[in-house]
Amino acid sequence: MSKLAENLKRLKNRNEKAFVPYIMAGDGGLECLAERLVLLERLGASAIEVGIPFSDPVADGPVIQEAGLRALASGTTLKGTIEQIAGVRASISIPIIVMTYLNPILAYGIADFCRDSKEAGIAGLIIPDLPIEEEDLLAPFISQAGVELIRLVTLTTPIERIKAISEKGNGFLYAVTVKGVTGGRTNFQKGLGAFLAEVKRASRIPVFAGFGVSSGEQARELAAHCDGVIAGSKVVQLLHEGKMDELEELVSCFKKEGLRAQ
Repeated sequence: MSKLAENLKRLKNRNEKAFVPYIMAGDGGLECLAERLVLLERLGASAIEVGIPFSDPVADGPVIQEAGLRALASGTTLKGTIEQIAGVRASISIPIIVMTYLNPILAYGIADFCRDSKEAGIAGLIIPDLPIEEEDLLAPFISQAGVELIRLVTLTTPIERIKAISEKGNGFLYAVTVKGVTGGRTNFQKGLGAFLAEVKRASRIPVFAGFGVSSGEQARELAAHCDGVIAGSKVVQLLHEGKMDELEELVSCFKKEGLRAQ
């Protein structure tokens, strides 16, 4: 069982659902990353998703795109981020998941990247532009490193494909809750609950919902239909603006507003 799967099993045994904040590595300077990881664990995160800045993102909305540009301007790299995670890993008990695109991994070198990820204690990896048909390029190296590849499904993914994707992993299935890129929404589209319930029935692994989540009420709404909630743009925005009190309030609101197994 992978480190991530073990953590999810512990959450389930405690009758809890997961809250996973997303942050952009290097936004505000890469030297801030360790401090922010420690802070988010203290505030109650179940795991943390660390985004790697990339010049041509396919899934990021305006807030995260701007954070990525700031991070790139400060010289943030995939290798530098992994080194920072390795340096703080002993101080963090929750899983750290890295979200990056395929090109930075290829530039790093697949074997070297997977080796360094293992040594840094990274538990999971999200690659939005890697379809399951092309996974053989990376999957054997990732598996050998003991890192869990997190796969995404969307509102337009056919149910049979959802089943096939869920069969490939042991971490969680990332269910995208909007038709579009990341960024806070005031409302989710009608039928989202039914979609998440259908994904839950089809998946043999836990299902986390993400994209567009920016309030505790929305977290509660989604958590009723899945195993965890991922929030990015709002967290990135508050960190950039230095609004730590609001960040703490947001995270506590997520935890309070229903991230408990129903």
